[in-house]
Amino acid sequence: MTPEADPGAASPGAAVWRFDGQIAGLGTSAGPRIVVGRWFDSPLGSFADVMLEEPAGRRILMAPSPDVADFVAGTYRFDEVVVGPVTVSEQTSVRGAQRALRIEAPGLSLRISIGRRAALGVLLRLQPRRLVGSPRWASLLDPVARRVLPGVRTRGSAGGGRQEFYGASDLHRLVSAEGRWRGTDLGRLGPVDPPVTFGFGSAPRRPSLTRIVTTVIAGSE
Repeated sequence: MTPEADPGAASPGAAVWRFDGQIAGLGTSAGPRIVVGRWFDSPLGSFADVMLEEPAGRRILMAPSPDVADFVAGTYRFDEVVVGPVTVSEQTSVRGAQRALRIEAPGLSLRISIGRRAALGVLLRLQPRRLVGSPRWASLLDPVARRVLPGVRTRGSAGGGRQEFYGASDLHRLVSAEGRWRGTDLGRLGPVDPPVTFGFGSAPRRPSLTRIVTTVIAGSE
């Protein structure tokens, strides 16, 4: 995988990777907390991946290819990495009143229903689009994110000496979930509590679907 050229926000010669897509974060009454990435555009192409943390703290990555597995596992922390088909498909009810995502990954089958745009999502949509993917803008918003969404960070240190920046541009609440993980029913939708520990920050405590640009920079110091 070849990173992008330095966009001006990183030091000269820094390697920069941008991922444009959605992140769904949710908890379940059975205990596992799940973060689903659905990436429309990235240096690795279009793909989906799943990070799952079991109640005892075991962190599992499900990735669709060795390239995705290597990059994600080099950026976040996992106890187990599984490579296999990972798909996210969008569904709409017969009357078109509600959207849902169907996620299939090794050992996981999950369906989540998407609710209305949250008040925070309305505010996020007011940002100039050109700022959303900016590491400088993400750095400015980090203190605000920590206050508004405890556990959430918009910038921090990732694995392999990398820096990571999150730029959110929309947010919808999740209203229900059903599925199974390695043969066990996941139960009802619940908060992301305790926070997940894959990286420097967690998904929002309240289950949500966030439109996001993630920027990873290496060699920026």
